[in-house]
Amino acid sequence: MEETEFSRAARLAHLRGEGLAKGDPVPLPLTMASIYHLPGDPVGFRQYGRTDNPTIEALENALGFLEGAEAIAFPSGMGAISAALFALSRAGDRVLLPSDGYYTTRLVADRFLKAFGVAVDMRPTVSFADGGFAGYRMIYVETPSNPMLDVCDLAAVARDAHAAGALVVADNTTMTPYGQRPLDLGADIVVAADTKAPNGHSDVLFGHVSTRDAKTAEAIRAWRKLAGGIPGPFEAWLVHRGLETLEVRFDRMCASAGMLAQRIAAHPAVSSVRYPGLPGDPSHNLARTQMSRFGFLIGLTLESEGAAERFIGGCPLIQPATSFGGVHTSAERRARWGDAVAPGFVRLSIGCEPAEDLWKAIEASLDALAD
Repeated sequence: MEETEFSRAARLAHLRGEGLAKGDPVPLPLTMASIYHLPGDPVGFRQYGRTDNPTIEALENALGFLEGAEAIAFPSGMGAISAALFALSRAGDRVLLPSDGYYTTRLVADRFLKAFGVAVDMRPTVSFADGGFAGYRMIYVETPSNPMLDVCDLAAVARDAHAAGALVVADNTTMTPYGQRPLDLGADIVVAADTKAPNGHSDVLFGHVSTRDAKTAEAIRAWRKLAGGIPGPFEAWLVHRGLETLEVRFDRMCASAGMLAQRIAAHPAVSSVRYPGLPGDPSHNLARTQMSRFGFLIGLTLESEGAAERFIGGCPLIQPATSFGGVHTSAERRARWGDAVAPGFVRLSIGCEPAEDLWKAIEASLDALAD
């Protein structure tokens, strides 16, 4: 039977149950341990918390099931991204990054990767394949890009990059495995910040790397073990709990975002809207071919910095905060972090509130800008 996001979600809820013995707890227990009882020969047993923990392993199993790959957990999204960059590149290599993706990835590459002798180039997401990939060790894509939600053709990038002998790393933070499956489209590695929608409750930092190549997974695990980027068991337990409701939350968030994007785009106070689900969006046609949902992020541009701040601050159902993917709708003006966007550009992350009530609050805040 063909796997779908629904069949994966159904089995995920019972994944732990597949290995339970009579009398075992059905929910995942939290194991807080840095050491294990280990007399004699240690081979084949859990040895130390930097390499082994049953709570983290259970989460990796669940993430790996969703990705259809081996998953390696990290204490943040940037921990996962850094592992992919540093474990798989060497002095003399060239790496290509999106110039309009998450800015912290660019900062890490510029400040630290270059210092180790790795050349770093950047291109806009919409023209990412222009110029080809000859001479590159790693092609790092982020699609949709954060925050402008531009999209590049993952399958075409993977095909051309592999022909040139390069690895393809895809940041799938904005979409999760329920909205887009980069490994199925040819990417070698997926990185993601599970801080966002997978956890969904804005109370933990977490990330993961996933790959279907055993040698790549071994290299990432070795980096984590030796560099010490180990997530905490409690954080893993929280993400595991959140992951069990991800499909339900993601479905509602995406459905609400699709409805709200159309209404926001029609409001006279809004100069422009970016959302891949809008038929007129530059990303729409490509997004339809490689994404199963259009996501929960909306980019809207208001006339000024002041208008953007008044809109965010005047809406009682919008939490003014950075990050995204939580159960509560949040928004921020991305220019305040230095992103190359208009001063009035707002990244709006749609949460799980009832959509019509959320729209009434958003509409009232937009209406107030004319007062």
